[in-house]
Amino acid sequence: MTTAAARIVERWAWAEYGRCRDVPDLFYNADDDPKGLRRRKEAAAKKLCEQCPVIQQCRAHAVGNRELYGVWGGMTEAERHRLAGRARTG
Repeated sequence: MTTAAARIVERWAWAEYGRCRDVPDLFYNADDDPKGLRRRKEAAAKKLCEQCPVIQQCRAHAVGNRELYGVWGGMTEAERHRLAGRARTG
């Protein structure tokens, strides 16, 4: 493994312990998901995140890398977007 590849593996090591790793479909909405289904999936994903041992690492990754889609670290796309907006103006 190259040094660059090893750094990538190390940077993502926390994800192995995520409670989401076995149910990724719960954490991402399809473009055609009805609003009600989208909200239910987001609520279920956030509930799973509450019990996750790597929620802080996941959230830091999502915010730091500006993840555009899905629930990461217990935050929806919209919540991360609002947080980023406050960081820019605050």
